[in-house]
Amino acid sequence: METKDLLVGLDIGTTSVKAVLASSETGKLRVIGTCCEATKGMRHGKIVDIEQTANSIKKVLNGLSQKTNTTCDYLITAVPANMLQLESAHGLINVGEQGKEVDENDVRRVVSVAIKSSIKDTRQALTFLPSKFLIDGRTDVDDPRKMIAHSLEVHGVLVTAPISDLHNISRAIERAGYNNKFFVPTPLGIANVALDDGERTFGSIILDMGGGITTATVIHENKIKYATIDLEGGSDVTKDISVVLNTSLDEAEKIKRDFGYADPELTSKEDKFPVNVVGANAPKMIDEEYLSEIISARLHQILDRVGKGLKEHAAFKLPGGIVITGGNSEIQGTDDLVKNSYNIKVKMYQSGQPGLKNAIYAVALGVITYAYNLSDINYLANSVIYGSQHTDDVKDIISKSKSVFFKKQRSEDENNRELEYNDNIQQGSHEDDANNGKVKKERKSFIDFIKKFFD
Repeated sequence: METKDLLVGLDIGTTSVKAVLASSETGKLRVIGTCCEATKGMRHGKIVDIEQTANSIKKVLNGLSQKTNTTCDYLITAVPANMLQLESAHGLINVGEQGKEVDENDVRRVVSVAIKSSIKDTRQALTFLPSKFLIDGRTDVDDPRKMIAHSLEVHGVLVTAPISDLHNISRAIERAGYNNKFFVPTPLGIANVALDDGERTFGSIILDMGGGITTATVIHENKIKYATIDLEGGSDVTKDISVVLNTSLDEAEKIKRDFGYADPELTSKEDKFPVNVVGANAPKMIDEEYLSEIISARLHQILDRVGKGLKEHAAFKLPGGIVITGGNSEIQGTDDLVKNSYNIKVKMYQSGQPGLKNAIYAVALGVITYAYNLSDINYLANSVIYGSQHTDDVKDIISKSKSVFFKKQRSEDENNRELEYNDNIQQGSHEDDANNGKVKKERKSFIDFIKKFFD
């Protein structure tokens, strides 16, 4: 299969590594392969053994290549929420004393100034989200290129992660024999595929129930209102089953997947299954209700801790309810348990991609969708962080199937206003007609939630 139009989303989780391969060849993002392998060398979303993690990454990507008969050249990797910090960022540069057209180099220069003004010594930039550019301090535009300016200003949000953690992820990918093009914050990826416009506007909670951590993010009026992380997840449930039933972790994981229910009310003592007990000559019969009580006890603890913060921020009053995703949500009855715990409307995440129903791939699919939906100006801004070669590789793949990068194409009227603005600048009538140069676009991507949060 041709590989020139393929992107790979990589989600290095605590308990498993997930990879999604998608094509943009037809003008629409289409998943053509997935792969999941157990992770070694991770703890609570962070790498504790680079070599083991590298082997896990290599195994999943090699498996994906074999399944799809492709090569995984263009990796986009998710960074978990527990590493992230958001900082407001601002930059200002001189373009030309007499005024000149803003070019791509000017955009890179002003973004670089913004990043340097906000970055902290122990942290590394992940992505820069420009919320607005200002021409000569007054005209607010989305894309300043080709506009006449004396000065250029940018306001936006800088998402960062610890230098050491990003180094470990990058090194593990390199040791696996692959190259990462750029990183995407996990919440950005999930929200691109898990929430619709109504849920983002009227208010919803994304509950990401992973193997090592559980994350809840509140979205209301297109803003991030609150986010909380609990350092327990599906692996802790598996450990509980192993300890209580005196069985191996592998056996406990299999039992959880095959017979586990999050809500004991959905089970019966009459339904039993065999468990291989350590030191016993024969399997022991365990009923599904007893197993469910073990599972629900841990899940209740997690939900109680997460719920305290959500309640304090009035999140349970939001009409959008909760959207659940993550590998731990695959336990039967999880939605019922969450609904009963919080007394709120709940639904499970379902992918819009044909044949991709499993919630464990939400992040890997999300980071590809995030990259696919990025505008040209956002690619340009992030080339300051990752270098033009890396971002252009991905942008070129996507641009072959998209005539423009903006979610809303510029109308003829908007183009005419830009030309009129430049003409007015050259004629000295800047102040009277500055508003004519504004290019306003309605953007409903998750990127804008982050931007508006800092406005």
